[in-house]
Amino acid sequence: MKRKLKVGVIGLGYWGPNLVRNFYKIPEVEVVAVADLSKERLGKIALDYPSIKILTKKASDIFKSKEIDAVVIATPVHTHFKLTHEALAAGRHVLVEKPMTKTVPEAERLIETASKKNLILMVDHTFVYSPPVKKIKELIERGSLGRLHYIDSTRINLGLFQSDINVIWDLAPHDFSIINYLVGRKPQSLAAYGIKHPADTKEAVAYLTIKYPNNILAHVNVSWFSPVKLRTMLIGGNKRMVVYDHIHPSEKIKIYDHGVKISNNKADPFNPVYRAGDISIPKIESGEALAEVCKHFVESIFNKKIPLTSGVEGLDVVKLLEASDRSLESNGVEVEII
Repeated sequence: MKRKLKVGVIGLGYWGPNLVRNFYKIPEVEVVAVADLSKERLGKIALDYPSIKILTKKASDIFKSKEIDAVVIATPVHTHFKLTHEALAAGRHVLVEKPMTKTVPEAERLIETASKKNLILMVDHTFVYSPPVKKIKELIERGSLGRLHYIDSTRINLGLFQSDINVIWDLAPHDFSIINYLVGRKPQSLAAYGIKHPADTKEAVAYLTIKYPNNILAHVNVSWFSPVKLRTMLIGGNKRMVVYDHIHPSEKIKIYDHGVKISNNKADPFNPVYRAGDISIPKIESGEALAEVCKHFVESIFNKKIPLTSGVEGLDVVKLLEASDRSLESNGVEVEII
């Protein structure tokens, strides 16, 4: 019988309690410690999970505890580098919330530290583990969509406006991680356009265009200033197209057997022939993506395998975020992703 993996969670804001709940459900895991600056949050967790041994306001107490094997970090992004680096330096495996860090050099240093210490470093890009996204990846790899041409993603809502980051840093990491996963290649360049509304705030609406190898194009629209909430993604191949609607209660994926061919007939060189075939709605197994994230982290540690969303994938997202800042500052100039 395996020894239980002993986990400590830092940060009990919106996401932290969900992480505690999901790790608590895994038989091979024991949540032994939580840390948060709020006495009230610690008190609530203590009531909900009385078996947790360590309740502290100091993250350092978790790093010092010899009982703990792995640390989960669910704090604001500006704290990610310091906390993750301290956890790795203390010999702990780490699952850190997205985005991984605020800068590319910080992310690179964390990857290097984890590698030197032979530790698992994983980033919680939750949607990569969701059943609909995994199904779309399966369709792409099976060749059902044909050659991938473009991905068009929309993630808009009214709020929540934030003072420390713009809408791209808040919402686009979801889209960046999904698109990188589906395309399976490193992005080459990015151009970003945004508006500040109200004028004295961070960008609240943004449009981004990302170029990938093989002439694949991705477009991302994120907004805090929309009267409706939309979470949609259109994936276009030369055989079929997929519409992914994260909010739809039952029909999250629709596969369209639609397309177009251009005639090469010399007598009529431009004669588009449109194909409008069936629309299919595959059955998608229900399941909480965060539960899969937590299980995958545990399995990666026990099996000593690189996670699907390792530090490298986290770095790729931070590169896109940094590039978006540079492009915004330059009025939408296309920026190379290095």
